[in-house]
Amino acid sequence: MADAAVQGQALAGLPSCRLLIAGEWVNGPHTVAVLDKYHLQPAMSAHLPSREQVRSCIVAAERAFEANVLTPYDRGLILDRAAVELEKRAPELVEVLRQEAGFPRRDAMGEVQRCATTFRLSAEEARRLAGEMVPMEGAAGQKGRIGFTIRVPLGVVAAITPFNAPLNTVAHKVAPALAAGNAVVLKPSLHTPMTSCIMAECLIAAGLPSGLMSVLHGDGEVADWLMAEAAVKFFAFTGSTDIGRIIQSKAGLRRTQMELGSISHCVICEDADLDIALPKVVNAGFRKAGQVCTSIQVLLVQRSLIGQVEQRLSELVAGLPYGDPGEDDTVVGPVVSEAAAQRIESWIALAEQSGARRLVGGARVGAVVPPTLLTNVDKATPLGCQEVFGPVMCVAPFDVLDEAIARVNDTPYGLATGIFTKRLDEALQAARQLQVGGVHINETPSSRVDLMPYGGSKDSGFGREGPHYAIREMSEERIVTILA
Repeated sequence: MADAAVQGQALAGLPSCRLLIAGEWVNGPHTVAVLDKYHLQPAMSAHLPSREQVRSCIVAAERAFEANVLTPYDRGLILDRAAVELEKRAPELVEVLRQEAGFPRRDAMGEVQRCATTFRLSAEEARRLAGEMVPMEGAAGQKGRIGFTIRVPLGVVAAITPFNAPLNTVAHKVAPALAAGNAVVLKPSLHTPMTSCIMAECLIAAGLPSGLMSVLHGDGEVADWLMAEAAVKFFAFTGSTDIGRIIQSKAGLRRTQMELGSISHCVICEDADLDIALPKVVNAGFRKAGQVCTSIQVLLVQRSLIGQVEQRLSELVAGLPYGDPGEDDTVVGPVVSEAAAQRIESWIALAEQSGARRLVGGARVGAVVPPTLLTNVDKATPLGCQEVFGPVMCVAPFDVLDEAIARVNDTPYGLATGIFTKRLDEALQAARQLQVGGVHINETPSSRVDLMPYGGSKDSGFGREGPHYAIREMSEERIVTILA
């Protein structure tokens, strides 16, 4: 009790992330500190719900869904207005993202802009969501019978979201769900709760009816409570493969969308234009401190280019400003926690003990891991076979393209791969043979555009984000027939 009192005093006066239940912002029985990721000091607090609050939230969301009279036009209008509200609050969001996510200004502004784009794309999809005609008279004995399908919402959608894209990944779950006509209960990461609160405020300001959007902060226990509620019809999750397996096992026959772990590879063939490829590779490996599911962890380089690529890439990586995300020139900020930074540091050390050579890097300070470039990394070490989720890239040679394809396919994951080459026949061969959700030719695996389908295969999950695709996963097709 004394420790709780001390924590309460320490959090007094800090911004507070409350719970949004039944259209009202309310307190939970407990609060936890949310740290500034660079200074490692409390920046705000988050309220945690009780079991009864979670239950009442789901009941209210289900009632709001049942009472929902918004037309597709209405839903599109609200999402468009919400995009404007988000843009109005961009300076505030940039500062919040600096504190709770550790994002430098460039990453934070990109996150806000992409979030607004995702809302607008979802607004377009809300207006044009439709079924199709079914040729009933093409079957024997069906003369005069007309058939068509309609898309109907599922009900309550639970979105369980990560820290590494606390606006746009959330938007890719919330906006298509609302566009389809569902109610949404959002459980954001406890590392980054405030951005979700601001998003919810923007939706309310845009005219979203009470109860269609809820926010519950918490950890795995709150997620378990959500999964225990039968009224939740769909779970949209982004996070680790291990947690995804748990959610899937508890979801039963309910629908899910899983965007899970990855070890992203990028392939540079001997005919690649390095002036184009290498700047893209650096951005894809080190933006958001390498905490993107498609951040390049392994760069496969055709052997004839390996020396040139290592030299040029070393110069580019060594020139990346890193440290305090509050500094205007910072490119690489802190990772999500000091514990995560310590893990990354230990993985680098293990790789070096197994023969890896560090081309670029330095000592960890707090939660900041300097941009690191390694070569000769043993595939049996953690850096060679697990997702690092940090600012670390490993360079490895290959001789023929089939060898590179086999190495990518040898991992349990399959989210995205980039390949730089001028030989379109080989590039298209790779597109057919790579066991991944996306193949990007003359781009990196991290070249996502928000309107395209995005998702993985194998242990990287299933289902697709991208408003056009997600809105169909978050609705169901219903056949209607008429005998004239």
